[in-house]
Amino acid sequence: MSPALEMLLLWLVLQAAVTDIALRRIPNVLVLCGLLIAMALHLYMGAPGAWLDTGLAGLAAGFFLFWPLYMLGGMAAGDVKLMAMSGVFLGPELALQVALLTCLIGGALALLMLLLNGRWRILWRNLNVILRPMYWRALGIPVHAVPLARSDSAGGIPYGVAIALGTLAVVVNAHR
Repeated sequence: MSPALEMLLLWLVLQAAVTDIALRRIPNVLVLCGLLIAMALHLYMGAPGAWLDTGLAGLAAGFFLFWPLYMLGGMAAGDVKLMAMSGVFLGPELALQVALLTCLIGGALALLMLLLNGRWRILWRNLNVILRPMYWRALGIPVHAVPLARSDSAGGIPYGVAIALGTLAVVVNAHR
């Protein structure tokens, strides 16, 4: 990937991270512009099939790696779309690396925010509510799971920050 493409990608994910911190949203227009620019540049700069191999395969990889987390309620749709946009720029292999690093960074960020917010007690209560029925069922005692209300959440994190840091790490590492 050219340095100009890398700088554009890093600028887009940085903008998404800043917006996610400030507004707790990642604007669709930012992600859509990034997707369109990346696809156009793949068509312009690459071989005739490069946009398909790199762009669309990266889009699919980025999107489907985080889609299950969205479906389970652990991530917002903007995070999934931002990861897909990163995948269009980077291709499927690097998108996988970004996703793995993002999960590690996001986990560390979540633990840090729980400690700083003092919401770790809520986390332990929620884990108890979720795991207790599993424990009893493992012992052969039929117990139904109790769903947690959305209001019982220990809080969310601006996952755009984790995606931006993961993207930055992969882009920098690609030059080594």
